[in-house]
Amino acid sequence: MQNRSPCKGCSADVHVTPDQIDRMVDKLARFPDACVEDREYESRLAACAACSSLRYGTTCSHCGCFVRVRAKLRSNTCPSPGGSRWIAEA
Repeated sequence: MQNRSPCKGCSADVHVTPDQIDRMVDKLARFPDACVEDREYESRLAACAACSSLRYGTTCSHCGCFVRVRAKLRSNTCPSPGGSRWIAEA
């Protein structure tokens, strides 16, 4: 049996620094119409932090995305196979 990494897209030896993720999120913020409001962003991140599918504190094991990047974009949804863990804010 092959030993599989818990992350869908890469192995544990791939490392992206918090500063690199910060830069990705900062670039997205240049397009405010494409991004969720801060309150919804924080709600999405809280749901990700509580999810057992969060890997390395940064990565969703369902899609391989950095959760801070995925959660920022309005058009994205939570990729959980059981249904979105993100509750839409009115």
